[in-house]
Amino acid sequence: MGRLTLHATGPAGPDTVWQRYACVDEWASWSPQVKAVQAAGRRLRAGLRGTVASAAGIRAAFVVEAVDHHRRTWTWRVRWGPVRLRLHHEVRAHVRGSTTTLTMHGPSPALLAYAPFARLALRRLVRP
Repeated sequence: MGRLTLHATGPAGPDTVWQRYACVDEWASWSPQVKAVQAAGRRLRAGLRGTVASAAGIRAAFVVEAVDHHRRTWTWRVRWGPVRLRLHHEVRAHVRGSTTTLTMHGPSPALLAYAPFARLALRRLVRP
């Protein structure tokens, strides 16, 4: 098992960035690898389950483990076949707007393969 942490800082305020996370219908607007999200709810909450469909046709099941709206943090597990990832997200205020952090745990080859897509999504997430 490996661990990889990515960061992005941009001009969007922390409340804006958090709302982009909190509303699952918005994920595809800033994460180009996400084509659609099917979930048993539209708002981010612990216990939320669903499926993320990628632009490449890959479908991955997910379950949200924890959400702290006040601290703007959330953690989820994603499963695609035998690959299982745990992803922890944080949004913080920054003098230039906000910083978002993603810490991923899982098989190192999967983390390295996903990292370029995650970096692009995080940069888009913190845009105005």
